[in-house]
Amino acid sequence: MKYHIVTYGCQMNLHESEKIAGILKEKGYDAPSSLEEADIIVFNTCCIRENAENHAFGNIGALKKLKREKKGLLIAVGGCMVQEEGKAKLLKAKFPFIDILFGTHNLPELGALIEKKRTQKKAVVALSEERGETEDGIFPVRTSYPNAWVNIMYGCNNFCSYCIVPYVRGRERSRDREEILAEVRSLVRDGYREITLLGQNVDSYRGGDGTTFPQLLDAVASIEGNFRVRFMTSHPKDFSEELVAVMKRHAKICRHLHLPVQAGNNRILRLMNRRYTREKYLEDLAILRREIPDCEVTTDLIVAFPTETEEEFQETLSLVEEADFASAFTFIFSPRTGTKAAQMEGRISEDVAKDRITRLVALVNSKTREKSARYLGKRTEILCEDYDEKKGMYLGRDQYGRMGYFRCERNPIGEFVTLKITDANGISLYGEEADGPA
Repeated sequence: MKYHIVTYGCQMNLHESEKIAGILKEKGYDAPSSLEEADIIVFNTCCIRENAENHAFGNIGALKKLKREKKGLLIAVGGCMVQEEGKAKLLKAKFPFIDILFGTHNLPELGALIEKKRTQKKAVVALSEERGETEDGIFPVRTSYPNAWVNIMYGCNNFCSYCIVPYVRGRERSRDREEILAEVRSLVRDGYREITLLGQNVDSYRGGDGTTFPQLLDAVASIEGNFRVRFMTSHPKDFSEELVAVMKRHAKICRHLHLPVQAGNNRILRLMNRRYTREKYLEDLAILRREIPDCEVTTDLIVAFPTETEEEFQETLSLVEEADFASAFTFIFSPRTGTKAAQMEGRISEDVAKDRITRLVALVNSKTREKSARYLGKRTEILCEDYDEKKGMYLGRDQYGRMGYFRCERNPIGEFVTLKITDANGISLYGEEADGPA
């Protein structure tokens, strides 16, 4: 039997799709395949923004004909959108051909849900309000070699006013330190060369023995082996000099920090319930760059938050200039039902929102191009992770997060490769393999 998984959203969802594949493998589904050839199709959904939901609805709806034509085909829909209040009911009503609906807390039950569906005609729905079973017993089918994601915690306690994550992922729950370290050691033994520690807010990690995130990061980076360490996502309110000290201490830890600021105006930050100020954010960046001068910082930015004025938006633009971000993910505010921001008055018009995002993207892109241009003629070490069929080139990221492309006669995937950069195009670098260290 074959399976097909459709994934939307963040790295957390990508890794959970690897866990879904692990469960399917245990149930006898032994090979990934196309939609048309699959015996089970699983959608792992996202609800952070409206566009992600719309894409999921459209793609699920497109399966009605295939479901009717292919006897025995199972269609399962899980993830954040299913966990969102009222969405499971809506999905069931809109797409009665869905066989299984499961929320974020019910992922470990998928195997049992498949067995249950095989014994009954009606749809199976599993939607718990809190996480029950642990996921530590699931063996993921990893699809990202030489990179590997490792969950260190689940859920979020921050309740930013625009964010639905705490409502669909639940409250924070940290994994045991020794379980995490054992997983990392196993991955390193298996040849994985980059480990990314994942959490909605990794800085909030607190092991049962009191281990903090900097202490966990220190322990991970102390494991023997030739590999790199990344982590995401960090919250500026939890930034600490202890974290900077650990990053500085270990060459294995990538010189890259993703630190979402969201806005450059203090009033908007208060409305967002971010619990830091523009000034504090910039002070923390100054500490980071004093201790690790070559560390690159990326961020997330939201425009057109309710009541945002043009002057306040200008403060976001000026923050981008001052913070000197390597790149940024930029978004127009998307109201999520159930969050405080969705109930706020002062919604910004679509025309104004589009104008602001256009100006912000232009500024961010110009800064990114400037950063890329500094690579010309220099060397950088990338971890080769894939082959781009269209470009006919191998690719991989350096420790700062920049993607580099190059041609090679052998297959270097999984190797650390030194590139001499000959061209730069936006966020991407192009180079030739060079001897010696970067």
